[in-house]
Amino acid sequence: MKHDPFKLGPNERKIVEQAITNVCLARSYKLIAINVRSNHVHVVVSNSAVPERIMNSFKAYATRALRANNLLGSASKAWSRHGSSRYLWTDDHIHAAVDYVLNGQGDELPKFD
Repeated sequence: MKHDPFKLGPNERKIVEQAITNVCLARSYKLIAINVRSNHVHVVVSNSAVPERIMNSFKAYATRALRANNLLGSASKAWSRHGSSRYLWTDDHIHAAVDYVLNGQGDELPKFD
């Protein structure tokens, strides 16, 4: 790794979730589920766009938002070069993905508000 790992604290997680929500609103993606963790993000969306394009938009918006809120330096990297993106072809696939995103991530992260 060229950079130290970037951890998403409570403020960062809130900013990232809002940024992803904003992408969905701006591009008419249907946001079905989201879970922002300390070192990764899971999102289930519905749209006909290529999943990698959607993921790249999420990363770009989130990075800009983190930098705008002085939570990420201009030389720092928040995300890995790629990520996992999958097509969900059936209702069963969607339900399983939503369950995993919302319930399969271990304990809920503590709220520090």
